Amino acid sequence: MTTLKSSDPKPPVSVPAIDRMCLILDLITDTNFPLTSAEIAEKLELPRSSTHNLLQSLLSKHLVFKDRDNRFHLGSYLLYWAGKYEKQHSIIDVFHDLIVNHPILLQHTVTLSKIDGKEVVFLACHESPAPLGFTFRSGVRVPAPFSATGKAMLSTYDDETITQLFSQQMPKAYTSRSVQQLNILIDELDEVRKTGISLDDGQLREGMYCLGTCVVDNDGNPLAGMAISFVKEEYELHREAVSQALLSLAHDISSRLGVLKLK
Repeated sequence: MTTLKSSDPKPPVSVPAIDRMCLILDLITDTNFPLTSAEIAEKLELPRSSTHNLLQSLLSKHLVFKDRDNRFHLGSYLLYWAGKYEKQHSIIDVFHDLIVNHPILLQHTVTLSKIDGKEVVFLACHESPAPLGFTFRSGVRVPAPFSATGKAMLSTYDDETITQLFSQQMPKAYTSRSVQQLNILIDELDEVRKTGISLDDGQLREGMYCLGTCVVDNDGNPLAGMAISFVKEEYELHREAVSQALLSLAHDISSRLGVLKLK
């Protein structure tokens, strides 16, 4: 069995200012009462001047707020991050909950992914009862232009954004079929916009065909992509039926999450 592996981990990069901001936020979170800038500096053994500057930056981003006694509390913008995190995890639960209503999909391997820049990150997977020969693991990253979920989510961007992302360089090919020309990628995305279904015809792994679609939020931004994977013979036999089932599952997930617009 072939396993999709993420690239070797790189040594962690430390940015002192960000590290100190995280220390400040952790301290405010862990302390049962608000603290002044001087108290924060003292507890963290940081210079008062740099602590003041960091707090001003956090204030400007609404990551903290200051009361009339000049004491600092956690800010409202953290709720935005928390909401995004909760939505990401809730969509995984909804995916597993609703896929059982689509028996034809249960016969195949179906993946759930999110887009992160030029890459797709696997979030969850329903494994086919009959092994495909490939294993999808949460957290694995692959180039978005080669994967069905990536193409589905990229299709929500306009051509100018796609050009900004890939005009300098396309990702290194995984197979002989991996798209390597920007104009061909844009043509593929145009087709996805028309049908709602994307195709990876062996671009990610030789012999593996995937059909994909995505759920978008109310502003048209992709929440997640889903793809169904099979060998070429199964693809040719089941393409129409599984495409409709995939679109139906995306609609169900959209409804459950309260999303009004579906790609």
